[in-house]
Amino acid sequence: MQEHTKSSSLDNAIALQKYGVGQPVRRKEDDTLVRGKGRYTDDFNLPAQAYAYVVRSTHAHGVIRGIDTAAAKAMPGVLGVWTGTDLNAAGYGPFTCGLPLKSRDGTPLLQTNRMALAADKVRFVGDPVAFVVAETLAQARDAAEAVAVDVEPLPAVTDPEQAAQPGAPLLYDHIPNNVALDYHYGDVEKVNAAFASAAHVTKLDIENTRVAVVSMEPRVGLASYDKKTERYTIQVPTQGVAGNRANLAKNLKVPNEKVHLLTGNVGGSFGMKNINYPEYMCILFAAKELGRPVKWLDERSTSFLSDSHGRAQKIHAELALDAEGHFLATKLCGYGNVGAYITGVAPGPLSLNTGKNFSSVYRTPLMGIDIKVVLTNTTLMGAYRGAGRPEANYYMERLIDKAADEMGINRLTLRKRNFIKPNQMPFPASSGVTYDSGDFQAVFNKALEISDYESFARRKKESKKAGKLRGIAVGSYLEVTAPPGVELGKIVFDPDGSVQLVTGTLDYGQGHASAFAQVLCAQLGVPFESVKLVQGDSDIVHTGNGTGGSRSITASGMAIVQASKLVIEKGKRAAAHMLEASEADIEFADGSFTIAGTDRSIDIMELAKRLHDGKVPEGVPDTLDVDHTTEPVPSAFPNGCHVAEVEVDPDTGVVQIVRYTGVNDFGTVINPMLVAGQLHGGVAQGIGQALMEQIQYDESGQPVTGSLLDYALPRAEDIPAMTVGDHPVPAKSNPLGTKGCGEAGCAGSMSTVVNAVLDALSDYGIKHLDMPLTSERVWRAIQETKGAA
Repeated sequence: MQEHTKSSSLDNAIALQKYGVGQPVRRKEDDTLVRGKGRYTDDFNLPAQAYAYVVRSTHAHGVIRGIDTAAAKAMPGVLGVWTGTDLNAAGYGPFTCGLPLKSRDGTPLLQTNRMALAADKVRFVGDPVAFVVAETLAQARDAAEAVAVDVEPLPAVTDPEQAAQPGAPLLYDHIPNNVALDYHYGDVEKVNAAFASAAHVTKLDIENTRVAVVSMEPRVGLASYDKKTERYTIQVPTQGVAGNRANLAKNLKVPNEKVHLLTGNVGGSFGMKNINYPEYMCILFAAKELGRPVKWLDERSTSFLSDSHGRAQKIHAELALDAEGHFLATKLCGYGNVGAYITGVAPGPLSLNTGKNFSSVYRTPLMGIDIKVVLTNTTLMGAYRGAGRPEANYYMERLIDKAADEMGINRLTLRKRNFIKPNQMPFPASSGVTYDSGDFQAVFNKALEISDYESFARRKKESKKAGKLRGIAVGSYLEVTAPPGVELGKIVFDPDGSVQLVTGTLDYGQGHASAFAQVLCAQLGVPFESVKLVQGDSDIVHTGNGTGGSRSITASGMAIVQASKLVIEKGKRAAAHMLEASEADIEFADGSFTIAGTDRSIDIMELAKRLHDGKVPEGVPDTLDVDHTTEPVPSAFPNGCHVAEVEVDPDTGVVQIVRYTGVNDFGTVINPMLVAGQLHGGVAQGIGQALMEQIQYDESGQPVTGSLLDYALPRAEDIPAMTVGDHPVPAKSNPLGTKGCGEAGCAGSMSTVVNAVLDALSDYGIKHLDMPLTSERVWRAIQETKGAA
């Protein structure tokens, strides 16, 4: 038998220095994606596939009096036209929300029970009412235009505050005043007493605007049905196959094993693709009815109508302080616009998540949250990068700047005065969660240093000479990542020498393949190049909560660590047999199993190969493979401090971000290059919302921002060069000490960019503007101030 010596261990140790935790390893998928070799859902086709096109309501609200499909059915190439009546007859279940949220009176969230196609009423422009399947997409589109939908219009309401008033148009008879959830958190008496005793109370009415996701890849699906096995297969972009398969099976009213869900490469999601949509049910139904595959591809114009939107809150915020500026209590009350239907996790970001993140990095003894989640005649709401976390941090940071100005306290001093201190960890926040780690003052100090905050006054004078206004803002943030959930860690050693790593999260741009391989390499010493990440096949990925809430590295990381320990346990038993030694004498390090006190060892890859090649006695593992599911993985608390510096042209209102710094505590950083990329992307999206993005409707409920001609997205020239710094304090809630980074850029940028613009505009006495701070909005505010003077 060939044995390895310590030179093998040395090779493994050298490899770990290159590919281990903390190294800026390039993404495994870059060669595939950058060279155009990725396989997205629309790249997949099946023999004899047909094409679907969806008929959507042009009315925001109305009663369906009839749908005439006769002309469409007679058109060339048409294979079928179906309405809500047809799908309801199939017995499918409704789309619902599984969050156990309750109103202040203890009653559960009121469900809208959305069916795949509207059969009685339409509730927003874009509501699907029928769909056509034809031999070609062009034929399906032409026939869809021939479907005559008779709708008796009803009054529409798009503003959540107006929708919640008595007499407003009702979307559902069983939901009074359109309020699906009257969310409350906090001790009313204690909060009110704190406000009554306060030396100062700052109040702010603030709107967090509705935004569209606009992922590069639109939603798309390819469905088929096997009559012999009575099994559905669907290829669709998701954020996790296990959970989405379970939801589809629930809607189809079949066991999970009767649904096979596949996800290839995903061109962006940001929360939007993590729920099931009506179009998927339609093509699954048609595939079964026609006995052939059916494909559907969304268009950019209909994506604005049918994809879930994000944010959309109208909030009144208050902060109570004592005479020295110490926080005593906070309040948030207002409305969350959930759109026309409630599915997925939509009410959570508008209510629960906002409350959990509001206290941020500050010692805030008491907190009261009162938010009504309201139905309106608009596109449904969903999770969008941060899902309540950026919103909550935005409210807090805006309040602090306003309170500082009102009390005559330096903005930096006020923040420092209220930071939670490291020696107070673990800290029970007023939000009901307990922070396990963090050094918020140190992060803050480092951000000031890196941003050269001290020299701002000089830069402001230089801008003034050039006729520009210059402003700066420093803002901290903290996120409570996704709630505890189980995660899959499955490791399979293949005969060809590769190692399959199977996890229940899913990569849609984050770089999981490299980061997860780095963790596995550190744990087992397997070659980095040998690791193959498997995430997109529900037949293999049986468990997992998907990617969302900045949970992937924490949840999958814990699963990998725990699964690796199980591999090592099996490996010690197998190595003892191979090396003819006692299991108690086997040690494992740097990828090799060694007899203690000797140089006799066997590499883990060689051991796996021999187990594949030969038989072993009873009691000796015949493989190193493990299939492990964790216990619920706790939330983590990524945090940071960002500094934004802007110039404003008072003659045009144009805002330019001239400097941007972000210092972050993401705990143990697995791959700093990937972390920086995630931060840059999040900051860009925060800038987009702060300065230009907003979905708008007219009084009748018609969207007026239905294309990229009307809806502004940031371009490269709008995004500044960013200086990124780290001050990691490892989390204590998971074995790697990670905290998650995917949504932090939004949480840090939205408030700092807005506050920086308002700091610049303070030269004109402008105290508040709601997002987006477009050039027109800024220019008008300046002109109005000049006029008033």
